[in-house]
Amino acid sequence: MALFEGSLGEPAIDDDPETRREQRRRGLGWILVLVAIAIIGVFAFAPSPYVIEQPGPVYNTLGTTTTSDDEEVPLISIPDEETFDTEGTLDLLTVSIVGTPERRPTWADVALAWVDSSKAVIPIEQVFPSNVTREERDAQNQAAMLDSQLDAIAAALVELDYDVERDVVVQSVAEGSPAEGVFEQGDIVTSVNGEPTLDVGQLRAAVQLSEGAPVDVTILRGGTTTDVSVEPVQSSGGAWILGVGVAMDYEFPIDVEIQLNNVGGPSAGMMFSLGIIDKLTPGALTGGESIAGTGTIDSSGVVGGIGGIRQKMYGARDAGAAWMLAPASNCNEVVGHIPVGLRVIPVETLDEARGVVEQIGEGADAAEFAECTTG
Repeated sequence: MALFEGSLGEPAIDDDPETRREQRRRGLGWILVLVAIAIIGVFAFAPSPYVIEQPGPVYNTLGTTTTSDDEEVPLISIPDEETFDTEGTLDLLTVSIVGTPERRPTWADVALAWVDSSKAVIPIEQVFPSNVTREERDAQNQAAMLDSQLDAIAAALVELDYDVERDVVVQSVAEGSPAEGVFEQGDIVTSVNGEPTLDVGQLRAAVQLSEGAPVDVTILRGGTTTDVSVEPVQSSGGAWILGVGVAMDYEFPIDVEIQLNNVGGPSAGMMFSLGIIDKLTPGALTGGESIAGTGTIDSSGVVGGIGGIRQKMYGARDAGAAWMLAPASNCNEVVGHIPVGLRVIPVETLDEARGVVEQIGEGADAAEFAECTTG
């Protein structure tokens, strides 16, 4: 008996040329798909030219921290003054950077971060400039943290009416700048355009307001007061400058110690100040609430803008805070990006921030506070 196509026995062979061509095309198509998958796989795990910014550790300024010797100590201690019990938390927020020039995130990591609203993708050169070594960068961050701690102590004590001696001291004079031959290292700036100058921010603001017009500066040099006039020039970034590097020099009436390892930058200043104020005043400032915040501070209590505000909002929420204080100057980055369950309140001064915390501690409703707006 003959066997027909499709019946049991040896299968029939299709010698149709068109069928063979279609089979070859399908085979080639699968090969191309596999090659594409392989290329994508290799590319996905290749190093990218980016780093990833994400929420970092959160530290309660009213709590404790661990020293480099693994000893647990108060984050803020005021050994020689009467201090008072605190409740709740005043959390300072940080960001973490994933990636280094030596170990860059892969393109797969970057793709995942791009669709994660709690993370930001940043060009690696922005975080790790090629002309700055890792050691230099770490030193700059640590110096900024130390300065912010001193500024925070000064701001808190000034807010509490302590007598704080604070001087704006010239640290350097740029060669070829308007300040060359006029200022000297060690000069103390006492006033600008007739207004007392107690903070670096006041000096910078006065220079910006001049818009290039001569600035009259009173300096104290070797015990002698001298009046000088300097005409600012514009930097490459458009800011008006005199060409002097200045820093604050403080003499505090009491000893305040802040312990915080492995954190750099100036953005913890406001929360340090609030923690100091809470410890030095009767009653719990927070009323037991969990309040987070971020912002630089100067000795006059002005709250300044910071980086990574979106990541810090997620850090606040994840730490369990229902409230967050943010610099008003960061509002454009806050609007439309607040995580569900978090209330962000903009502040411009330490006195304003203190008032907000006190109101929250007294049970104020969220509707009582201003919100960030754009523009």
